[in-house]
Amino acid sequence: METREMATVKTFEDLMHTIRESGRSYDEAKIEKAYRLADAAHGSQTRLSGEPYISHPLAVASLVVEMGLDTDSVIAAVLHDVVEDTGTALETIRSEFGADVALLVDGVTKLTRIKFSSVEEQQAENLRKMLLAMSKDVRVMLIKLCDRLHNMRTGDGWPEQKRRDKALETMEVYAPIAHRLGISAVKEELEDRSLHYLDPVGYEEIRSYLAQNDGAEAFIAGIADKIRERLAENGMKDVTIKKRIKSVYGIYRKMYMQNKAFGEIYDVYAVRIIVDTVGECYNALGVIHDMYHPIPSRFKDYISTPKPNGYQSLHTTVLGHEGIPFEVQIRTWEMDHTAEYGVAAHWKYKAGVTSDKLDDRMAWVRQLLESQRESGDAGDLLRDIKSELLPEEVFAFTPKGDVINLPAGATIIDFAYAIHSAVGNRMVGAKVNSRMVPIDHKVATGEIIEIITGPKDKGPSRDWLNLVKTSEAKNKIRNWFKKERKEENIAEGRAALEKELRRNLISIPDDEYDAFMQDIARRQRMNTVDELYAAIGYGGVQLSRLMLKIKDEYAKRAKEAAPLTAFKIPLKKTKSSDGVVVEGLDDCLVKFAKCCNPLPGDAIVGFVTRGFGVSIHKRDCPNARAGLEGPDAARWLRAHWAEDVKESFKSTLEVSAIDRGGLMADVAGLIAEMRLPCYAMSARQLSDGRAAMTMTIGINNTEHLNNVIARIKKVRGVTSVQRS
Repeated sequence: METREMATVKTFEDLMHTIRESGRSYDEAKIEKAYRLADAAHGSQTRLSGEPYISHPLAVASLVVEMGLDTDSVIAAVLHDVVEDTGTALETIRSEFGADVALLVDGVTKLTRIKFSSVEEQQAENLRKMLLAMSKDVRVMLIKLCDRLHNMRTGDGWPEQKRRDKALETMEVYAPIAHRLGISAVKEELEDRSLHYLDPVGYEEIRSYLAQNDGAEAFIAGIADKIRERLAENGMKDVTIKKRIKSVYGIYRKMYMQNKAFGEIYDVYAVRIIVDTVGECYNALGVIHDMYHPIPSRFKDYISTPKPNGYQSLHTTVLGHEGIPFEVQIRTWEMDHTAEYGVAAHWKYKAGVTSDKLDDRMAWVRQLLESQRESGDAGDLLRDIKSELLPEEVFAFTPKGDVINLPAGATIIDFAYAIHSAVGNRMVGAKVNSRMVPIDHKVATGEIIEIITGPKDKGPSRDWLNLVKTSEAKNKIRNWFKKERKEENIAEGRAALEKELRRNLISIPDDEYDAFMQDIARRQRMNTVDELYAAIGYGGVQLSRLMLKIKDEYAKRAKEAAPLTAFKIPLKKTKSSDGVVVEGLDDCLVKFAKCCNPLPGDAIVGFVTRGFGVSIHKRDCPNARAGLEGPDAARWLRAHWAEDVKESFKSTLEVSAIDRGGLMADVAGLIAEMRLPCYAMSARQLSDGRAAMTMTIGINNTEHLNNVIARIKKVRGVTSVQRS
C-alpha cells in the first residue's frame, strides 16, 4: 500500500492494472459493471481539486485491492458514494450486486453521514466504539479507512478550516480504529498526514531532522548487510531484512509529548528480520544480542504475549558500533502480514478462502481472540468489531450529532436524562429516526433520538423509576421529587412506614412515638422526622433497610422499658420456679414457649394460661408484643431469670455450610467435646452444593449459647449459625 505518495489511481484502467498486479482472482466483469453504474451516477460531478469525482471511488477501490479484500469489497468501494451523493437507491445495488454488497455500501454510507461535533477524548472514544459497533461486517470499516486515507492524500484541495477539521477527526477517530484493527501502515499514514495539517511547523521540523541525517539510509543498509551475513553463518540463509525509519508522528509524540530530544529516541531507525518459524525468531534474537550490545529494559516479547489487536513480534534495542541506537524487530511472515494489515490479513494472505459467508470471513478474527483468552485481554477486539458482541453498550445521536453512550437495555428516558436533567424532567415523548415511539422504547446503536419536552413545571412520573436502566436517571428523578413534591413525599413516606410498622407488629405508645422516630431520623443523619418521611417518599431511603434498624431499636428499648402499665397484679417479693421469677406468683408451674425458646439472659415476660401455669416468652416475641395490647393484657406478668439458675435449657440451632464429607461428624464431635446434651440432630443436602443442619442442644444461658455458636462457626465449611 502507498504510504507517502499522492494517490495515482484515477481511471478504471488503473484500477484493473492494480487488480491484475495483485495476483489474486477477482470477478472483473462484475467490477466493471459496478464501475459503469458509478460512472453514470456521478456523471459530471467533480472534486474540489477539479478532478472527475469518479476518480475518488476508483482510488479507494485500488486501496481496497492493495489491502487484499474480496470482490464484493472492491465493488462496494466503487459504489460507496452513489447512495449518498446521487439518486441511486440502495435497492438497485441490492438487486444488481447482491445483499452483501448492499450491506457494505449501506454501512459505509451511514458512517459517512456522521458529523463530529466534538472531539474531546471521552467523546472521541465513544465515537470510535460506536463506529465499530455499527460496522456489522468488519469490511465496512476497512473500506471506510481506505476512503479516509485517499481523502487525506488529496486534502490540499480543501479549504484551510476543513483540512484542520478533517485532520483532527482522523487523528481522534480513524487512526485509533486502524490501530485497533492492527493495520499499522494505514494508521501511520493517517497520523502523518493529519499532523501535516494540524501542526505544519512541527511536521516540517521533524522532516528536517530526518533530512539532516542523510546518512541514515546508508547506516541502516550497512547494519542490515552485517546482520544478513551473520545470520547466514548461523544457518539462517533464507531471511528477509527490511529497513524502517520511524513515522513522523511517532517521532513527534516522543519529542513534543514526552519532552525528548531527537537524539534520545532509540527507535527512530529499525531493522525488521522476517523468518519462517517462531524458533528461528528466538535464534535470530540470540545472534543480534551477540553482535550488538542490548540496551537493558528495551526488550519486549510480543510473541509469547501478543498485543490485544493481534500484533506479534520480538523487539530489542541495541547500540551499533558507531554508538547509534537502533531497534531490531524479529517476526515470522505471518506475523508481519498481521502487523501490516491486521484484520485484513485474513483475506490477503490466507490461501484457499473461497466461502462468501460472514462466519468464514470472521474465522481468522475468532482464532485470534481464542489465542488471546489466556493473555487477559480476551474478547476486546471482537467486541469492538461486531455489534452483536457489544451487548453492554449502545450509542445513539442527538439531532445535533452528539453521541450519547448508554448501557444496553437503556430507554429513551435514560437518553433524555443523559442529555440534561431539565430535558428528562420535561420529557413528554420522543421520536426515533423521526418516528414517535413509546416511552419504554429501548435505545439501539445508531438511532437519532429527538426528545419532545413539555412546560417547565412538567415533572417525571414515579413509574419511570421502574423503567430506567441507569443510576444517573434514577437519581435525577428522585432529586426532582425531593425538591418539587416535598409535602406529597412526606405523606407517602409516613403512610408507607406506618403500614410497615403494623405489618411487623411494632406498636409504639403515642407519648413515645415522636421521640422514637426523632432518634431514628437522627441515626439516618436527618434533622427532622419529616425529612425521613420525605426520603422514604421519594426513594432516597429504602424502607426495607430502615425497618431493620427500627426493629433493633425497638427491641433494645423493650429491654430497657419502664414497668409495663398493663400489669394489674400487685408486685411483691417472690421466689423462683424452674429458674424463673414470676412477679406476683410463688412456686407456679412454668413452661417455656416454643415460639421463641427463651434462654437465661433473654428479657422475658410471662402469660397466665388457663390451667397450664405461666408460659414464658421473650419480651420481643411477636406473640408477646401483640398480647400486651390485646384484650388479655392483664394476664401478662413481669418475669426475670433467677440469679442462681442452674438448669439446662433446650435451644435449637440452624447451621448452614458448604457440603463436604465428614461435616456432620465434625459438628457432632465438637458438641461431644463441649459436653453438651444433644437432644436431636438432622442434616440435609441442598441443590446448590450446600448443606443445612438442625440440632437441639442443652444450654445454660445466652452467654453460653453465644460461646457455643462461635465454636461451631469455626468448623471448616460452616458459613452461618442461627438460633431458631
